[in-house]
Formats: sequence, structure tokens, C-alpha cells
Amino acid sequence: ERLRYLLVLLPLLRGTDSFYVPGVAPINFHRNDPVEIKAVKLTSSRTQLPYEYYSLPFCQPTKITYKAENLGEVLRGDRIVNTPFQVSMSVEKKCEVLCNLPNKPVTLTVEQSKLIAERIREDYYVHLIADNLPVATRLEFYSSREEEEKKKEKDVQFEHGYRLGFMDGNKFYLHNHLSFILYYHREDVEENQEPTYRVVRFEVIPQSIKVEDLKADEKGLCTLPEAAGSAPQEIDPSRENQMLFTYSVHWEESDIKWASRWDTYLTMSDVQIHWFSIINSVVVVFFLSGILSMIIIRTLRKDIANYNKEDDIEDTMEESGWKLVHGDVFRPPQYPMILSSLLGSGIQLFCMILIVIFVAMLGMLSPSSRGALMTTACFLFMFMGVFGGFFAGRLYRTLKGHRWKKGAFCTATLYPGVVFGICFVLNCFIWGKHSSGAVPFPTMVALLCMWFGISLPLVYLGYYFGFRKQPYDNPVRTNQIPRQIPEQRWYMNKFVGILMAGILPFGAMFIELFFIFSAIWENQFYYLFGFLFLVFIILVVSCSQISIVMVYFQLCAEDYRWWWRTFLVSGGSAFYVLIYAIFYFVNKLDIVEFIPSLLYFGYTALMVLSFWLLTGTIGFYAAYMFVRKIYAAVKID
Repeated sequence: ERLRYLLVLLPLLRGTDSFYVPGVAPINFHRNDPVEIKAVKLTSSRTQLPYEYYSLPFCQPTKITYKAENLGEVLRGDRIVNTPFQVSMSVEKKCEVLCNLPNKPVTLTVEQSKLIAERIREDYYVHLIADNLPVATRLEFYSSREEEEKKKEKDVQFEHGYRLGFMDGNKFYLHNHLSFILYYHREDVEENQEPTYRVVRFEVIPQSIKVEDLKADEKGLCTLPEAAGSAPQEIDPSRENQMLFTYSVHWEESDIKWASRWDTYLTMSDVQIHWFSIINSVVVVFFLSGILSMIIIRTLRKDIANYNKEDDIEDTMEESGWKLVHGDVFRPPQYPMILSSLLGSGIQLFCMILIVIFVAMLGMLSPSSRGALMTTACFLFMFMGVFGGFFAGRLYRTLKGHRWKKGAFCTATLYPGVVFGICFVLNCFIWGKHSSGAVPFPTMVALLCMWFGISLPLVYLGYYFGFRKQPYDNPVRTNQIPRQIPEQRWYMNKFVGILMAGILPFGAMFIELFFIFSAIWENQFYYLFGFLFLVFIILVVSCSQISIVMVYFQLCAEDYRWWWRTFLVSGGSAFYVLIYAIFYFVNKLDIVEFIPSLLYFGYTALMVLSFWLLTGTIGFYAAYMFVRKIYAAVKID
């Protein structure tokens, strides 16, 4: 019997060798096969405005063809296009002229020269890809000359893309010669077969070489000068400039397997800091959990024991405490429709973020499939509308709401409407700058169709079933006449509550936040989703704990208006995220112009709003479960 199972399993196991994540299967090359070099975009962390490759007067192929892009690539500003570089597998090229063959220099007009000089001043980087691998510039650091050999491996870092040019004083110099270094891995093949190769790394050494020093001949070949004797190619923005675009290709064999080729780009030199931050956060959370459970469980047990003593009901009624507000604690708040709509959007965000991080942690959203993360997030947010609608509808019914159709429309449009409005305004500014980061009009129409064609009907569907379902079972009845709320102490103020409640969740995640900000604003790769998943779990736990403590103190102070307050206070860490974003802008980024600053703060506002909805929703549901639990445990006459 066992042998039969093994025989069935063997072909299945053999089949697993060729399993790859969809869209990122390896390409095998033979010697002399063309390896296409494509351009992605130009980026700068100073302006935050990506531009497409041919927005500058680079050499163009006879026919320009753009790759069909997914939603994520369009939103990121990628415009992948072919280039005239002729590269063949394991074929060396010493130096070759790129365009205007045989050896006629390219003449840049005054406008073109001004544009290139401006992009160099703005610190732009050029991003190319070969076999879907992004180009990188090698940076080597040595701590001291004696330890040079020891440190050689450790201190090699890679910069994404290559610098367009550099400045020396007030002069601009363009990198007009690119030395490509491509690494290949030779695959194991049978004896009679032609060897196959796979591209495993793509590096470039950009150089600036004056047109006179390149010595191009009739065949389009050129000679590179000695490093010491060559002058760089200056771009004078006040006149026409003559220059040559040239490139060289060097191939090296590598031991890196195809499956590990992204490790160069994703290796983080400071993984230890992530572990330190995780352990630190876990210790803080466990320590807090211990203290909270001791204080709250002991206090609650004492409270419940006292309240349930039937012989001295009179004494109990004279005491102050959370039992006194039992007739008002489940009194519906003001604006129940808006509250349930925001919480519905929070549930939508929570489900989307949880699934995206989990799937990315399993390695299914590899950076090699460009834009996959953003595309997945957009579609998941649309489809999670059914859960958002369900929870919002059920809560709205519990809060004695009747207009479920209006409530469903509010849930489907309130948060997405704010996001779309801010993005549309920012997009108008990006359009004005002719940046590739501007979302094209057809894509915007497609997003609107997704919103009203997928998300809205799903929210209505979820809301309908949530509203029809039995409302949440509140353990005590609400009195007819509302109880008077005593005067509150200064520390029960909403803003003080937000400040106190926000510190712990923010402290648990701010190191990860730094890396996420670097990925967004400084064109880094972020791929530590395992850490991010742990941080997300810690964030959920700490938000829930803080929310329970805050609502307990509030009810002990005989203030029963906890619905909105819990939602606001639990999202207190969003306030610290805003403060941190301002600190990051001032200290880490070199943004000086108005539009890049507007983009930064516009997108930061969206992040803070989303984070507030997420943490507020987590805290609200934790507090609601806690309140129902404690009032179910006391005897009430």
C-alpha cells in the first residue's frame, strides 16, 4: 500500500523542479543570443517626479515600443521601453558608438542642454533592465587601508540605477559612456547539447568622456582613453553641445544561481536592527500584557465580586465605578452612519493589508514582477468591500440605524472618495510637470470603473447581509433618560488620550516605518515582509491592549460616551506617524521645491488617514468586545 503511494507521489515531486512564480520563469540564452536592454524611467529622491527615458535626448532605436504595463507599474510611473543597445550573450564589446553612426557626434540644442543640466542638478538616476534585472552601480567602502582585504566583501553595496551625471562647482557633466558588466550562470546540460546561460547580475560603470577623447572610427568603434588623461563631457546649458553616446559590454561567469539573483538587490546590511526592533517590541508588548492583565483582571474580579454581592446593594450603588453607567453604556452615539462607514473602511483596509503582507511574506509578490504589490493591493481593497460592508451594516443596525441603503453608499464612498480626491489633485500637479508619475486618463477611468463596478456593488451586498443579520447582543438594556456625566479630570481629555495611547503602538513599529519610508521616497527595494508581518501582529496586539485600558478608565470615570472616543484614541499612533513623517522630510530628504513637497505631504496625509482608520478599527472592536464581556459578568437588577 505504501509503495503504491510512493509511486504516485514520485512523478509529482519530479514536477516540482520546474515550478516558478507566474510571470518570472527563467530565460535560457545560448551564446550570441541577443539580451535586450530596456529602460524603465528616470527618478530622483529630490523631486519625487519620475520621467520616462526618452524625455531626455538619449539615442533612440528605429522603432520605439513600450511594454504593456500592469496597474501597479502605471501607478509607480514605470514606462518600460526598448533601447538601441546591442548586447549578445557572452560577446564582449570594447567600445561602440550608440547612435549617429559611423562617428558623427550628437548635437544637443540649447533647450536639450538646459534640460539635461537641470536633471543633473536635480540628482536624477537612470534605471535600465536586462532580462528583467535592474541595473545597479557598485559602491565600495573601506574602513581602513590595512583591513582592505578583510572588508572587501562586506563593504560592497549597490545603488539602484546609475547617476545621469555630476556637478563640479557650477559645471555640469553627463555620463555619456556606460560600461555594462553582466554576470551569467552556466546551466548544467547534457554532453551533446549547446551550453545555456542565464543572466544573474547587471552592473554598470557610468563614465563621462569628452567627445575628442573617444576617438571613434568609421565602423562605429571607439577607443577609451586612459583614466588619468581623459577630460569629462561638459554640458553647457547656455549653448549647443556636441558629444558621443558610447557603451562597452563585459561578461563574467558567476556561481550565483538564477533563483538567488535578486539577493544582491535585496540584501540589507542591517537585518540585525530589524531583529533588535522586533525583540524590543515583543518584550514591551509582553511586559505590558502582563501588567494590564494583572491590573485589569484583578480589579475587574474585585469590581464584579463587589457588584454581585446581593446583601449590600445599597452600598454598591453609592460607590462610583463602571457599573453605574450600565444603563447608558450601549446608548447609540451621534452620527452612527459615519462611525459604521469609517469602521467598515477600516475592516476593508485590515483585510487587504493582512492578505498582502502574508502573500508577500510567502514570496509571491517578488520585486521581479514589477508593480505586482500595488496591483494586488488595489484589487484586494475592491474585493474586501464585501467584508467592510458586512461589518458596517451589522454595526449600523446595532446602533439603531434604519437607512441601510444610504449607509452602504456612505461606506463605499467616504474613505475611497477622500483618497481619490487627494490623488486627483496631486495628479493634476504631476501632469503639469509632464512626469511619467502622472496617472494617464484611461487608467483613471479604469480605476473609477473598478470602484463603482466592483467595490460599490460588493459593499452593498455585504451591507445588505450585515444589516439583515441579528444585531450584536448587548448584555444590558439602555435607560430612557441619559445619565448626567460628572466633570472629568484633565487627563481624561481626548487629545491627552490620543497622545498616551499612540506611543506604544508607534514605538513597536517605528524602525520598520523608517525602512518603508526609505523604500517609498528614496527608490529602495523593501522586501522584509516577514519582519513586517511580525510588526503587524505586534501592532494589532498593542492597539487592542491600549484601547481596552483607555475604555476601562473612561467607564470608571462614569463617562459612557466611548464609541467615537475609542475610535479616535486607538488611532493615536497615526498622530506620531505624522510627526515622524515631518521629521523624516526635514532631516532625511533633500526636497526644496513646492510640487515635490506637496506630493510628499499629500501622500503622507493619505498614509496617516489610512493608518488611523486601521488602528482605530482594531482598537474599537477590541474595546467593544471587552465592554460587552464585563457588563455580561455583573448582575443587574
